[in-house]
Amino acid sequence: MDQISPYTLTLEVTGLNCGGCVRRAETALSEMPGTREARVNLATRKAEIEHDGSLTPAAVAARLQEAGYPASETTLVLDVEGATCGSCAARIEGAMTALPGVEEASFNLANGTARAKVLTGAVDMKDVVQAIEKAGYSAREASSGASASEQAEVRAEAETAGLRRDTLLAGALSLPVVVLAMGAHLVPGFHMLIENSIGMTASNVIQFLLTTLVLAWPGARFFRLGLPTIRHMAPDMNALVVLGTSAAWVYSTVATFAPGVLPEGAAHVYFEAAAVIVTLILAGRWMESRARGRASAAIRRLAGLQVREAMLRAPDGTLSPVPVSALQPGDMIALKPGDRLPVDGVVAEGTSDIDESMVTGEPIPVTRRPGDPVIGGTVNGAGALVMRATATGEDTVLARIMQAVDEAQGAKLPIQNLVDRVAQVFVPAVIAVALLTLAVWLLAGGGLGSAVVAAVSVLVVACPCAMGLAVPVSIMVGTGRASELGVLFRRGDALQRMQEAQVVAFDKTGTLTRGKPVLGGIAALGDEGEALAALAALEAQSEHPIGRAIVAGAEARGLALPQAEGVTAIPGEGLTGLVGGEEIRIGNRAFLRCDLPPELAAQAMEWENEGATVLYAEKLNQPLAVLAISDEIREETRAVIAALKARGLHPAMVTGDSQAAARHVAEELGIEHVRAEVKPTNKARAVEELRAEAGAVIFAGDGINDAPALAAADVGIAMGSGTDVAMEAAEVVLIGGDLRGVVTAMDLSRRTMSNIHQNLFWAFAYNVALIPVAAGLLAIWGGPMLSPMLASAAMAASSVIVVSNALRLRRVAPALTASAA
Repeated sequence: MDQISPYTLTLEVTGLNCGGCVRRAETALSEMPGTREARVNLATRKAEIEHDGSLTPAAVAARLQEAGYPASETTLVLDVEGATCGSCAARIEGAMTALPGVEEASFNLANGTARAKVLTGAVDMKDVVQAIEKAGYSAREASSGASASEQAEVRAEAETAGLRRDTLLAGALSLPVVVLAMGAHLVPGFHMLIENSIGMTASNVIQFLLTTLVLAWPGARFFRLGLPTIRHMAPDMNALVVLGTSAAWVYSTVATFAPGVLPEGAAHVYFEAAAVIVTLILAGRWMESRARGRASAAIRRLAGLQVREAMLRAPDGTLSPVPVSALQPGDMIALKPGDRLPVDGVVAEGTSDIDESMVTGEPIPVTRRPGDPVIGGTVNGAGALVMRATATGEDTVLARIMQAVDEAQGAKLPIQNLVDRVAQVFVPAVIAVALLTLAVWLLAGGGLGSAVVAAVSVLVVACPCAMGLAVPVSIMVGTGRASELGVLFRRGDALQRMQEAQVVAFDKTGTLTRGKPVLGGIAALGDEGEALAALAALEAQSEHPIGRAIVAGAEARGLALPQAEGVTAIPGEGLTGLVGGEEIRIGNRAFLRCDLPPELAAQAMEWENEGATVLYAEKLNQPLAVLAISDEIREETRAVIAALKARGLHPAMVTGDSQAAARHVAEELGIEHVRAEVKPTNKARAVEELRAEAGAVIFAGDGINDAPALAAADVGIAMGSGTDVAMEAAEVVLIGGDLRGVVTAMDLSRRTMSNIHQNLFWAFAYNVALIPVAAGLLAIWGGPMLSPMLASAAMAASSVIVVSNALRLRRVAPALTASAA
């Protein structure tokens, strides 16, 4: 695996509108001394910079500002306690401003409120709280302040509202211009009506005034963002709009006020083109902004699961409401029916059904009893509970899911590199084509007016917005939908690698099986119930999973357990103790001191051939019983293996279990490729062998011993019910531990990559097809010209189509339902 830089800066970037913007921003950041890698994502508006430790958020923000893509700022609001004087205020402000990424800081001693203006992504609430606490004061997020996710939503809503306002304003100003300019094409005699009433000169002046207002007011955003890129000789999409509308406006202004400067018969006005271009592009961005808001809905839904306040139970039993940010591991929290759990923990008192669907994707509530784990963000059912917090803040499952989804949505797939390279040269190439179009039309005698119209159409129709959005918006929607279905992509690029896989390899215990031993059978020389009760009495004093399986088997049969005394465990061998005053031993075959009768020996051999673990028991040095301990196959495993085969994939098993146990499970599931008795250190080698034999490998596992294989695989999938080590080594985590998520992840990968290819085809095909049309190629054979107005409408539609196509991924359903499994 690639070495990851220990220093990473993340900032939110503004002014990004197309793939060319992304490439220029990345280039500007990559050229900074100390940068190892820079990634900018158009859909999430985030820049990630891996560096050698020499860069600061302020330096990166300055470079982004210089490149024309300013970093976004956020204001954090905190409640501070312990400040009593002006020097306290100065100390608090100093502690905040000392943080890299804090632009401004202030503290109001009168109301105890601190405010920090920070570079979005570089500093979060936790950093500021810790800085203030180090200065000697207590701080927490203001109860009336917005969370970072809410602030992001507010910014997105403000952007959408601003685009809506500008679109409607531009439309209102442009409508009279279109009526005056195009009315004669729709209403017979309208031209004569204008000429005989206000006159054509007055009409042109009115169009000039209204169009100038459109460009200077709602259209100012294009000039504000586009002109700097032209000055830096790195034009972007905004530059195309600026050049196109300015060309139409300048030409029309000259035709209105100094027509004698133009060749005879060329004094035509095209104000309506400039005004409508701005209006339609604003409308397209408005619709695109709304669609992008829907694309990032997964993060907002996850953020909506967070709880602000919890009911803390003190040691004396009194309850008091406290901010969730103040909770610590070990705190006891009271929950009423219907309450959303504030943090992760374990049930301390009570029993209730918990709705975990919003986190795991599993719709059926699960019953939680004392000692069972519970997840923050889930909803308590009809029972009252008391839980003990085990993880708070950023350590909770929900916080880690949100962070992983956010990182995955900002990932750059290998396919994006091609798009970026194209986008880098696309805008300059378009400008060159527009100039060539202008020259060809003039040389061919088409007239200056027609030449300007064709050149403007080329500039407007070729906007690369759709090209830049094609990949990231699909990643956003695909990984967001995956999180809703209980599949967490920790790395977005796993989406592309997963759909290339040929082999899906599984660990056996805890992945294909439940990982919980159960009593599969007992054979005794005397009464089986009496023998099982005595053995369970011994095992009741053991913490071993096999011992618990024997006790559970006895309880399931309704057996009453006698009293066991003097129980002693011999590690790796078994247990010995007294039941009813008689010595009983249970363990492996070597632990027994007696010979087995033929009937018990035959039964033990049969169970061993079936892959079960066999225990042997004796009483008073005489054979008593043999027991089979088996690990049940998950109920969904058979359906998962069948589904993978139906998709043309090759299931495999890599396990440390015995050949007999592995072969038995593999035959039952229909898995042909089996590697058994593999030591943990050799599992990675087994994955590499599978890759050499059949191609790219996905490996799914749950234990610490699976971590090497998860890391060695092209894509590692960890069961959410497994260990933290396994989940850290994997690119994909099945949050609820449901194996059906493997198939869902595969389907989402294929659907997302297919969606990306559709978007890229549309974006490239659109430009390839319409640039020649805009240049007037069809006019050579008597065909139509593409007016700047239609060009702007087509350009706006292209981005909306790409985003709308990506949004179809929100309808992806789980690959297998519970009934199918």
